[in-house]
Amino acid sequence: MTVETIARGGRSAHPKGLAYLAATELWERFSYYGMTALLALYILKQLLLPDHAEHVLGLAQLRHLLEFRGPLSNAAFASLIYGWYAGLVYFTPILGGLLADRWLGARRTVILGALLMAAGHLAMSFDESFLIALVLLICGSGCLKGNISAQVGALYPPDAESERARGFTVFATAVNIGAVIGPIATGSVAAVYGWHAGFALAAGLMLVALATYLAGQRHLADPATKRAARAARAALPPLTPEEKRRTWTLIGLIALTIPANIAYPMIWNIGIVWIDQHVDLRSPLGMVPASWFNSIDAFSSIVVAAPLVLLWGWQARRGSEPRSVTKIGIGSGIVGVSALLLAAGALYAGPDGRVSVLWVLAGYVGMGVAFMWFWPILLGLIAQSAPAKVNSTLMGAAFLSLFVGTVTMGWVGSFYDQMSNTAFWSLDAAIAFGGAALVLVLRKPIQRLLRAPAQ
Repeated sequence: MTVETIARGGRSAHPKGLAYLAATELWERFSYYGMTALLALYILKQLLLPDHAEHVLGLAQLRHLLEFRGPLSNAAFASLIYGWYAGLVYFTPILGGLLADRWLGARRTVILGALLMAAGHLAMSFDESFLIALVLLICGSGCLKGNISAQVGALYPPDAESERARGFTVFATAVNIGAVIGPIATGSVAAVYGWHAGFALAAGLMLVALATYLAGQRHLADPATKRAARAARAALPPLTPEEKRRTWTLIGLIALTIPANIAYPMIWNIGIVWIDQHVDLRSPLGMVPASWFNSIDAFSSIVVAAPLVLLWGWQARRGSEPRSVTKIGIGSGIVGVSALLLAAGALYAGPDGRVSVLWVLAGYVGMGVAFMWFWPILLGLIAQSAPAKVNSTLMGAAFLSLFVGTVTMGWVGSFYDQMSNTAFWSLDAAIAFGGAALVLVLRKPIQRLLRAPAQ
């Protein structure tokens, strides 16, 4: 796949810079999702075992800190580590944006982030530096993630709304491609050569991302253009009472997506552990690595995107397309249904206690479909309804839902080994259904509050 192929999202070519930014993010997500697909299993199956755990710098102190409610099992401790790591990955882009805006600039901050992430993946190749690796990865992702996205928007003139939207669609597709192939590649390497070889592959691919980004520098927006855009936003008048109302309504809607962002990421953490322990992974070609399943939801998101657009277009022509807030509620409900499929699989396990892989495939595909119903819709609604002066701020605030949801997911996951598998996945479903119910009950007042005066 060439950068030129990625850059074409319609009849005409997008700016060449989009190709390099999309390819950079593809390789970065390849390394990130490849690493996270191994993380929970690596912690449980090697890092926390005797002759390993005692050699990890700071691990005993971290365990003591997290055991404020009493002793933790290894499964509970691993879930908390995963939750805090993944949550902080979504929190630090706010700090990375401040670093770029006030001191280093986007280009140098992205380069710093890529180097930190490569160092973090490399540090994962040794048990002793595990926690140091997580800190490097959190800081590196914070420097890189938000600033890459901001540079995509800066490629287009301020009034090119449609082209910018299509550009972000191309960019998001690159993210999903990386999320699909990353777990398969690192999982395969880890299965053959060991955990640390899988992490080393992620480090190498992060360096490929950095090389791609540096190669495309001359095609990115120049600093003067970006400074002019920031100055234009700063010159906007203060928020009106109506704009403040819409801002607070959007903040409330972001908060309502937290339950879905608790239930959905559970498949990347406890889901992989559960698959490894309880799902029948036999195939005609041998045992399938559990880490491969972290590719399924991203793949289903790619496959379902075009049919969903066609469905919504058909509904729009008939006047029956759900409003954006309703779609978010439906997406949250689909997360709940998908978790129930995992609960049903656990309930109907075979005589040997093994769950049919068909239940898992259905649940993971459902999660990917659900994601396309609620998360891109939320970002699109913010872009449409947020006042211009705080549009970018609210876009960043949306990721706080992922931060809170993922950290809470780690805490909920810490109860996994204290419950039956069916009860645990039913709890996960109940969390998603609760969020869906809140969104659907409140959808009419939310839609009314987001309606601009001209409407």
